[in-house]
Amino acid sequence: MQGRVSGVVVRLRGVTRRRLEHTVRRTTTSAGVARRARAVLLIAAGDRYVHVAMRVGISERYVRMWVRRFLESGIAGLYDKPRPGRRPTFSPVVALHLVKMACERPDDQGRSLCQWDCPELVRELIATGVVEDISRETVRRMLTSHHLKPWRHHLWLSSKVPRDAAFARQVAAIVERYTRSLLPVGMVLCVDEKTSLQPRTRLSPTRPARPRHPVRVAHEYKRCGALNLFAAFDTRTGPVYATTAPRKRQVEFIAFLERLDQEIPASVTAIHLVMDNLRMHTGAQVCAWLDQHPRFQCHFPPVHCSWMNQVEPWFSILQRKRLRIADFARIDHLAARLQAFVREWNEQAHPFNWTRASVSKVMARCEPADQAA
Repeated sequence: MQGRVSGVVVRLRGVTRRRLEHTVRRTTTSAGVARRARAVLLIAAGDRYVHVAMRVGISERYVRMWVRRFLESGIAGLYDKPRPGRRPTFSPVVALHLVKMACERPDDQGRSLCQWDCPELVRELIATGVVEDISRETVRRMLTSHHLKPWRHHLWLSSKVPRDAAFARQVAAIVERYTRSLLPVGMVLCVDEKTSLQPRTRLSPTRPARPRHPVRVAHEYKRCGALNLFAAFDTRTGPVYATTAPRKRQVEFIAFLERLDQEIPASVTAIHLVMDNLRMHTGAQVCAWLDQHPRFQCHFPPVHCSWMNQVEPWFSILQRKRLRIADFARIDHLAARLQAFVREWNEQAHPFNWTRASVSKVMARCEPADQAA
């Protein structure tokens, strides 16, 4: 089968040919686009349309159509044009009501909910008579088209909290402690406490994972008191100093500082402590102890800036890897397991990647809020 010769001539430059060949080879290219690109390459090599149609697996008419689109629009012409899709079943009024509901608190609508989700929005639309029936997937698509996710939440810093020049200076001072180079005689420790850790002894043993079964934890447990963890994170190398205590007072905090004073070599003459401005950290007993130990210097982030304390991400790791399943025999067993986790962490300790750029982004977000306020 010879096929008739077409008057359409396809000439490819080096760059265009390489892009077409890359489109054919790329694994993420859709099968239809790959066939069209291959057809254009074959036509440019001098093959007849009927032969190309047989080789790429589409009709001769479609080969001519895609070659024509390629000559008109280049490689972009080989992709399908946007299509209108199915006609909308619901009128724009339904979307208007849905968006209005999603942008308001459920309590304002007379519902005892903390947040909206798709099933609850479906019930509310039907209950208020906006629609007779609608699926939760349709509600989700409507909200997605308006960039709304009312089932999510995150914490934010209210504009009532001062973000003035003093706030910026405090943030800059903490960032300077984290990012500047330190002499061998210096150290920066982030200090905080994780409180009310309960053993929660299970009445039935926790079962390990088995094929087709996850780890199984009994619902019933008995209370055996609570424990407090005092921790200090070394921002430059990553090790953690930790101790546990049944209570959280200035006495226990001073005992933790005493342990730091003993474990940190005397050659380190400047120990910078970054910690929250709590009463326990600034009490008279703690201040008296710090006066007697001048190598310890305290630095306090601004109010509501616990995200600047680098021990908080470590607490998150501890919660996820050690405390997600609370099943300890006694308080002393919980304390031993916490100390074991600290030892294992210190064997492969690493610092967190803290840079000036990350804080600059946060401060840049604060500026528009200040201007709006």
